[in-house]
Amino acid sequence: MSDLLDQSIIQDRAQHLVRAAMKAGADSADAVAARAISSSVGLRDGALEENEHSENDSMALRVFVDGRKASISTNTTQDPAILTKLAERAVAMAHLSPPDPFARLAAESDLMDQAKIARRVAALDPADMTVPSTQKLTKIVEEAEEAALAVDGVTKSGGASAGHYLGGVVLATSHGFVGSYLSSRISFSVTAIAGQGTTMERDYSFSATVHADDLKTPDYVGRRAGERAVARLNPAKLETGTYDVLFEPRVATSLIGHFASAINGAAIARHTSFLNDKLGRQVFPKGIFINDDPAVWRGLGSRPFDGEGVDCKPLALVEDGYLNQWILDSATAAELGMKSNGRASRSGANPYPATTNLRLEAGSHTKEQLISGIKDGIYITDLIGQGVNGVTGNYSRGASGLRIKDGKLAEAISEITIAGNLVDMFARMIPADDLTFEHAVNAPSILIEGMTVAGR
Repeated sequence: MSDLLDQSIIQDRAQHLVRAAMKAGADSADAVAARAISSSVGLRDGALEENEHSENDSMALRVFVDGRKASISTNTTQDPAILTKLAERAVAMAHLSPPDPFARLAAESDLMDQAKIARRVAALDPADMTVPSTQKLTKIVEEAEEAALAVDGVTKSGGASAGHYLGGVVLATSHGFVGSYLSSRISFSVTAIAGQGTTMERDYSFSATVHADDLKTPDYVGRRAGERAVARLNPAKLETGTYDVLFEPRVATSLIGHFASAINGAAIARHTSFLNDKLGRQVFPKGIFINDDPAVWRGLGSRPFDGEGVDCKPLALVEDGYLNQWILDSATAAELGMKSNGRASRSGANPYPATTNLRLEAGSHTKEQLISGIKDGIYITDLIGQGVNGVTGNYSRGASGLRIKDGKLAEAISEITIAGNLVDMFARMIPADDLTFEHAVNAPSILIEGMTVAGR
């Protein structure tokens, strides 16, 4: 494994690509090289259905010539002559590309130095260097599935799976910046099915972390999947009307995800966001705070620098209800006449703006207190479909969950549609205090009063 994850090898190749591009006539260039190992297993009813393992390298080069850009990617080759030809091809492509006045490397003054990167990596602890065996991953999903099937009312398994990733990334630029780090992910999930025939219901549970020792136990995850599936049995119909809607944390994260999409610099530059004119204005009620923090210890979205080498510092996106920031990389910042705030991400040659560890901060009320104040409402545990218009903010999604009657959770409900507009929904948002950190986007339970619900 030490050879496989030796970043010096891919660092040399990335730097070679950049040098070759500059020699071929590029004004500037950057290259990203990645090297990773990953594995996954899938199981159903105790029988292994999937067992995959991969080890791969990849590289991507971006070049700029006279205000034009081009990019090229490849599975890494060890032959410097081939890398040189790739760089020359990218420069030739750039000469034929249309002008792009905003595409550029990050400003040299914004790039991190090696010493700061090293300190940041040590503080984040972003990689678990222990690679689990197929037998270990299989044991996890076996135990999770067994725990789900042991729940009274669960009739069959919907399957269980586990996966692991460990890899390194190197960024090299013609400014002379070179940054690298390793990262890891491990996760598993299980789906349980309750009931029989046409009355069957399913639900799932999962755990995903950077380090294996932070995972929830298979027994807990399995039991939770089974309990959630059983809780959905015998759903009642709901009359169409206006209801107070409480989103559990697992689905509340989607609301914060819609907010993140709306403040993405790319959407703002294209004028395709319903929040396009809201910077500096109140979007949420007083007391609402939304933060994006790339420096969370062992955070799923943590990173020491962004996809352009810029120091990515914590951002207070919303303070006391007021929208303070767009999510920006260098290109979108230039287009908007602003400065990058270190939110460039990239899965290949071209960066794009994205959040890191995004969270809606906890409120002052417990979930139970919010429920107790609802006379007639819905506790949403699952959302279906993608009925969200990013331009207008119109929101319409299928949902299921539990009825709330006179301040208490009641029977299961399904086949409903909840609708509204995200501008109005954000303005009425009330967060609970049950914030946990299980994703790269996290939120507590969220109450939105007076939503339109279509039932029977």
